[in-house]
Amino acid sequence: MNPLPTDNLDELFRFVYSTVQSAGAKSLDYFRSGLSVENKALPGKFDPVTEADKAVERRLRELIEHRFPQHSIVGEEFQPREGATNNDYQWLIDPIDGTRSFISGVPAWGVLLALLYKGEPLLGAMHQPYLKETFIGLRDDQCPQAWLFREQLEKGQPLRVSSVESLAQATLFSTHPEIFDHIPGAFDRYQAVAQRCRLMRYGGDCYCYCLLAMGQIDLVIEADLQDYDILPLVPIVEAAGGVISTWSGEPLRSGGQVIAAATPALHQEALGVLNEAH
Repeated sequence: MNPLPTDNLDELFRFVYSTVQSAGAKSLDYFRSGLSVENKALPGKFDPVTEADKAVERRLRELIEHRFPQHSIVGEEFQPREGATNNDYQWLIDPIDGTRSFISGVPAWGVLLALLYKGEPLLGAMHQPYLKETFIGLRDDQCPQAWLFREQLEKGQPLRVSSVESLAQATLFSTHPEIFDHIPGAFDRYQAVAQRCRLMRYGGDCYCYCLLAMGQIDLVIEADLQDYDILPLVPIVEAAGGVISTWSGEPLRSGGQVIAAATPALHQEALGVLNEAH
């Protein structure tokens, strides 16, 4: 597997954990506070951004630049960091994934952070500060690790996906039907899968993928995602034993159309239905 930027895995976990904790504390200064919301979309659309998004990203950038000044940084709200001397390593930031939930007071959002090596997601974290939950995953061929930490790093709970192998027994999640609007026929393809599942629900943003890693749900299908929306979640899903790919079954190395499943069998069945309906 790709090398870590430090010889000490525990040190890297502690850095990521403390960094998202610090950023999460910043986000809670704004959550359920009645803060103002800007719309960064074109007329007729709504793509909210708040001062919380910007403040959290600034905090993450400060901490990363201090600890890894040679690494590049890409985030949702600001331009990529210039002057990096080692671009093999890139930190990817979504300061608040699920801003719509955030401004609605619903705790189904999270601070996302990923470490990429030569474009591949190596380590990912999702922190939900209101629920005091931190998910961290490490992709490693020899020893993949996925953990849920509640308040203390020393008391982590290993994550494992469910054993569900068929759509008939699966619980499917997606953030919102609008996520399929930009691709002709995408919602119909999604619905073809949903109709075969035991249960389908909307809502959750990044939290859906962490629920999958916990074994609480079995399948997530989405589209029109950005790199920073999904790449931090890839190590969490994969290290917990899940499968995540594009709708064509290719490894996920960017945003776009995404399918995540608890087991290879479930992944293959869902992919088959998605592509039959195309």
